[in-house]
Amino acid sequence: MGIIVVSGTGTEIGKTVVTAALVAVARARGQRVAVVKPAQTGVSATEPGDLDEVSRLGGGVHGIELARFAEPLAPATAARRAGVKGVRPDETVAAVRQLADDFDLVLVEGAGGLLVRFDEDGGTLADAAKLLSAPVLVVAPAGLGTLNSVALTAEALAARGIAQLGVVVGSWPHRPDLAARCNVQDLPQVAGAPLLGAVPERAGQLRPVDFRAQATRWLAPRLGGVWDERALASTAG
Repeated sequence: MGIIVVSGTGTEIGKTVVTAALVAVARARGQRVAVVKPAQTGVSATEPGDLDEVSRLGGGVHGIELARFAEPLAPATAARRAGVKGVRPDETVAAVRQLADDFDLVLVEGAGGLLVRFDEDGGTLADAAKLLSAPVLVVAPAGLGTLNSVALTAEALAARGIAQLGVVVGSWPHRPDLAARCNVQDLPQVAGAPLLGAVPERAGQLRPVDFRAQATRWLAPRLGGVWDERALASTAG
């Protein structure tokens, strides 16, 4: 079983749409794919969540959501205010491992950035990635501030010995400005990892059938051997 941890450089930058695109690409390759969401915040129990959106766009996917909080806060903060302890990294690992026999690829979609705390003891998505020995795909925005946030994320991954699969721009503008055009040229050097594609802004508003067709154009050409050699070589133990 392969594992990819999907993290962002922040929130509201298209991480869920990128996850859906990865699902579409995996399904097009004939792979059985599942998604684990350690925590979702800012969505009530009765509302559709990120996994619903991933399944709708990606063409159906098995998903596991470990915690959900209505308040739009960092997961550990939302958990504390709800009177619970939050989601520990080992709980995310356990959720991934229970899928090992039934799926070829498991995507772990974080909430916010790599070092956002998920529980009261300071557990982060990076801790879960380290325990899983899984590479991280970094989702970044297109505009100003991108290079700095990607560089900081790359440094955090390197310091922990976590492989970086690459970077995907999560919301590529239809009319990119100078900053966006320059950033995509500089991202590979800053990240120390390849730029694996860009998902256009408002891609989530496409008809699901059109989204899935486009996903293989946005991401598949650049994933190639990186997908096979690094992501699918990972294992949950």
